[in-house]
Formats: sequence, C-alpha cells, structure tokens
Amino acid sequence: MKRILIYLIEIILCFVIQSSTFHYFSLGDIMPNLLLILVVSHAYMSGRMTGLGIGFFCGLLVDLVYGDLIGLNALLLMVIGYFIGYTNKIYANDDYTFPVIFVAVSDLVYNFFYYIFEFLLRGRLGLSYYLSRIVLSEIIYTVLVSIFVYKLLHMINNRLNRKTNEEE
Repeated sequence: MKRILIYLIEIILCFVIQSSTFHYFSLGDIMPNLLLILVVSHAYMSGRMTGLGIGFFCGLLVDLVYGDLIGLNALLLMVIGYFIGYTNKIYANDDYTFPVIFVAVSDLVYNFFYYIFEFLLRGRLGLSYYLSRIVLSEIIYTVLVSIFVYKLLHMINNRLNRKTNEEE
C-alpha cells in the first residue's frame, strides 16, 4: 500500500513539475517528458504490471487535463510501460545506461505513434518536419533530464525495497 501511495505522489509531482515548471526551461517550445521517464524507469525497475499501471495513470492524467482524445496518451504510455517491463529481467541495480537508452527509444516510439494518431489521421503529412524539428529535440532533452530523474527514482525504489525487506 505504501508503494502505491509513493507511485501516486510521484505521478502527481512529475505532472505538476512538467506542466508548470518546465515551461520556463523549454527550448523552442520543447520540454522533456517527465511522465515518460517515470513510466520507463518504474517499468525497468519493477516489471510489466507496474509499468502498465503507472503508464495508464500518467497517460490518463495527461488526457484528462490536455488531451483532445481521452485515452490516447493512456494507451501509448501503458503499452510502453508494459513492453519496457520485459526488460526488468536484465535489471542491474548499478546500471544507468539501459534506462537512458530505453527512455530514448520509448520517446521515439511515443512521438511516432502520437504523430500517427493526432496528425496523420487528420491529413497532416509533415512527418519529416515533425521528426526533425520536434521529436529529435525532445528525445535529446528528455534523455538529458532522464539521467538525473532516473537516479532519483532509483534511490526511492531502493529505499522502498529495503523497507519491504526489513518488514519481512
């Protein structure tokens, strides 16, 4: 129960920071995707079901506040969390390389499918412009931020695991 409460606090905190504070640090209207970092980090550290659940609630929160289509972000982040959760088997406690790579790949997949559902199906065909101007910039910015955010989330996860092991 404590773990779920911590996850909810992390989701709300990342959403508030992404929506309010990161506007001041945007580069050409590009901001890092903190919620994607949160989903990928927890899916990598805790597995498929945790990634799926956190992805669903992060995406649903974004959809309810900003989305035109309710469920698009929830679906995308949920699927990303589920598939990144398969990498939990290679989870190494001291490795920070894989999560950063997974964040980059997940951001590319997220933005590609977001383009398909939001723009391509509505007849806007500027894929090369979208990929070169928006997606590439967001991937770089998100990866740089993910280095620091993952370390913080990793410390919280280790502390929760230690508390759980002490209680057993």
